[in-house]
Amino acid sequence: MDDLNQKKSYISWPVLALMDFVTVIGFDDIIYNFQNQGLGVVTSWVVMLFIYVLPYSLIVGHLGSVFSKEGGGLTSWVRGTSGDAVGYFAAWFYWIVGLPYIVDVANSVVVSFGWMINGNGTMGDKMSNMTFGLLTTVVFVGFIFFEHIFKNKSLEIMSVIGGGAMFFMTILFVFMTFVSLAKGGHIATQPFTFKAFLPKIDRHFMSTLGLLIFAMNGSELVAPYVTDMKHPRKDFPRAMLMVAIMTAFLTVFGSFSLGVFFNAHHLPNDLKMNGSYYAFLALGKQFGWGKFLMYVFAVVQAIYMCAQLAVLMDAGTRVFLGDISKKYMPKQLSKLNKDGLPINGYWMTTIICAAIMLAAGFLPEINDIFNWLLNLNGIVSPFATCFIFWAFMLVRLHSDRYPTPAYTYVKSDKGGFLVGLWMFAITFIAACYSFLPVDVKPGTELYTREFIMNIAATFLLAAIGLVMPWVARRQQHTLAAFSSRENTRRIIAILIVVALATLVMWLWIIPASWGANQWVAIIISDLLIFFVGWIGTALMKKDPTEA
Repeated sequence: MDDLNQKKSYISWPVLALMDFVTVIGFDDIIYNFQNQGLGVVTSWVVMLFIYVLPYSLIVGHLGSVFSKEGGGLTSWVRGTSGDAVGYFAAWFYWIVGLPYIVDVANSVVVSFGWMINGNGTMGDKMSNMTFGLLTTVVFVGFIFFEHIFKNKSLEIMSVIGGGAMFFMTILFVFMTFVSLAKGGHIATQPFTFKAFLPKIDRHFMSTLGLLIFAMNGSELVAPYVTDMKHPRKDFPRAMLMVAIMTAFLTVFGSFSLGVFFNAHHLPNDLKMNGSYYAFLALGKQFGWGKFLMYVFAVVQAIYMCAQLAVLMDAGTRVFLGDISKKYMPKQLSKLNKDGLPINGYWMTTIICAAIMLAAGFLPEINDIFNWLLNLNGIVSPFATCFIFWAFMLVRLHSDRYPTPAYTYVKSDKGGFLVGLWMFAITFIAACYSFLPVDVKPGTELYTREFIMNIAATFLLAAIGLVMPWVARRQQHTLAAFSSRENTRRIIAILIVVALATLVMWLWIIPASWGANQWVAIIISDLLIFFVGWIGTALMKKDPTEA
């Protein structure tokens, strides 16, 4: 038996840290928040590192140590502290809100290849929104087959290569920035004074906090792999601390360096989509290397984003399906293929992501699509993160009910509870403020459209989860919910109502003067009518197997 245990392949904590790093922070995350807050984001990073990132990582380390034998990550933590029902909704919400980011990552893969092929950022001018969406879908499908062929080993390999290369490129960018300054290089941001590093606290600042938190969260995503570690109770917290240190270096010094090459007061409109490439172009020109560094970064970015996509699709699905009560889950989703992969979960991920991309296609330009999908993460991701702090508060409130962890964050249970409460409050407030569009001028038509889309997308992503327990319950009563004639008739009836509602809204209710907003509002309304009709007819029909 000892020989068998010795032959088992374990994930070391440095490898786990790199797997986590590719999901937590990247050079693009710095670019996004630099555009939102300018050079003042350096101060925001420093403050948030101490009051948020470090506590966040150590809270995850504490929970991972307490639940070191469970493989569901956040699902196990919430289920173990709040019961099966809350555990299911936490798992669903955490999984579903990661999908806009998966779409954004797939978009970034397409953008990176655009730079490698064109050598510039003109892809948005040469490509229609439809083509951009189709290429993104191809990336999804390609990765499903990638996961099937290479299995879980690909996660470790790609994460080590992608995470290590991205961290190296960031160090290189920072180092060469200081070399440039030492040689008397020009600083683009003027005046480059202490005042330039102070963020302006206003409504716009508050609306950017969600994306700032989104850029720093995600360390819990690798928690399902804690069962693949040899000494999880002590090594998992080490991995979390390593991630926090790497995040600190990347955010603070990376943002400072961006202020050297970009005028923080006058930034390009497409900085979030193309800013990383612009940065390495500027660095290459500074040293007379032309586009060499940009091409190197484009290759690294492609590998990094592919690694991120692989981890997100696999780990996110594991969190959702890893440790939830079967009574809430349709059996098709919990089914594993011969390689142990939740292949149906991957396909559902692809379908919902394609629907999100379809909704984004109603925005006028590819840059608007990229920015909206990115900013949507600043809403949904912090809401999901609140479940982590909820579980931590309950663990500290009832510490006698749980195993003593090998690593304890804050010795006092009362002090730990207050820290958890603080983290929960700031995360929830930031998520609420993020409903306000960031990259659009208030009062414009596009601002209104994106605000409506933010509310509708968040609501629909959460509401879909209400259908799953109903489907599972019908399956458990052997009623074949999706194959019976009864349900076929229900679907046809609901679709007829949706079609009539579409006609009425198009002709009389929603004015054509709204332009593209008219069809955005109609589609959102149709989706709501369909889901309400489906759930409503299910509730009106009494289950014959029940008393």
